[in-house]
Amino acid sequence: MKLKDYMVQDGTSFRLKDHPQRVEDPFESREAAQAEMQKNLEELQELQAKLYAQNRWSLLLVIQAMDAAGKDGLIKHVMSGVNPQGCQVASFKQPSLEERDHDYLWRIAKRLPERGNIGIFNRSYYEDVLVVRVHNLLNHSQLPPSVLGDDIWQRRFSQIRHFERYLVENGILPIKIFLNVSKEEQRRRFLDRIDDPTKNWKFSCADIREREYWDDYMHAYEEAIANTATKAAPWHVIPADRKWFARLLTSEILVETLKSLDLSYPKLPKEELEELARAKESLLAQGRTEHARESKK
Repeated sequence: MKLKDYMVQDGTSFRLKDHPQRVEDPFESREAAQAEMQKNLEELQELQAKLYAQNRWSLLLVIQAMDAAGKDGLIKHVMSGVNPQGCQVASFKQPSLEERDHDYLWRIAKRLPERGNIGIFNRSYYEDVLVVRVHNLLNHSQLPPSVLGDDIWQRRFSQIRHFERYLVENGILPIKIFLNVSKEEQRRRFLDRIDDPTKNWKFSCADIREREYWDDYMHAYEEAIANTATKAAPWHVIPADRKWFARLLTSEILVETLKSLDLSYPKLPKEELEELARAKESLLAQGRTEHARESKK
């Protein structure tokens, strides 16, 4: 797989229709794909340990998609091997009354990952240029009329670009994923969800109503990606009609991003190494003493 085929660093000519929702299987067998996934998970586990120990960078995995595109399953499978202590998931739904009384990035800033950690946003600040735009929710907000206008979305795109640049310059690397699922595949998954007692609790009739806005959402996603894809914070438009492929590709992106950081375990200065040597000798001496004491009994 060539990751650059799915990466958007410059949205000048970006068109969502140019990006597939399904690709031919690039592996000789499903076993080969599973083996590649397992290799990535093992690498991800080791790289996360170095990220945590080095305590210099943090990753922010931003996942955006239509309903039933596989966000939850992707998080579950791709992050299955990482240490929970160094990984946090935040899910951004309809803002609370308190959140509405602040700017739209306020609730985001509170959930940014700590240094050395991997943060996962299941939906994100992009909802404020997606669902808010599609349903014209700004008209019902508490924003003063003077800041509204025909250029409101271009201004928000600019704010997001600057925000992501700010993150990068402070050691927080955004990895932005758009799970590009087809409308037909979404319909099929909804039907499967309704028939599955372990999943039908996740289904809402509102999901059907949202399908009526499919074209509006596609337009909003296209403009959001086109206007916020940068070299520092690129988008990855991932074919999502095959869940296993989307998961594998995301794991590959995470591994390659972490590798690019040249992570390593901290190297202790001479004084601390000498102190460790003394501590080791003390523990060994205690062991010899305790062993001798036990032998006399």
